Amino acid sequence: MPTFSSNPLNAPSYSRIFSKHPALFGVPFVLLIVGASYGLQQFTQTRYELHDQKVTAMSKEQELGLAKNRRKIDIREEYFKLSATSGEDWEPKRIQRPKGLPEWGVPPPEPPTS
Repeated sequence: MPTFSSNPLNAPSYSRIFSKHPALFGVPFVLLIVGASYGLQQFTQTRYELHDQKVTAMSKEQELGLAKNRRKIDIREEYFKLSATSGEDWEPKRIQRPKGLPEWGVPPPEPPTS
């Protein structure tokens, strides 16, 4: 039985060129990938710039609204204000427990009924 040759009889010309010089196939492919990356970069940059414009517009409106009545805050002053009024204005009051709930530390005799 005769063996088949490794070269076909009617091989296309581009097949022989690519087998001798594989870079002719790889270089255009790499250029396509890099070019597409730069092309998509423009679309994503536009998207983020539009989002950034919306955010800065909102913050400027809020800044104008907050800057009118702003006063400087001193943490020590606030602490002394709270400590001076903390014991005078309130007193602890005991409220009635709902029926079926036990005192603290005492287990319930039976589950509460609804």
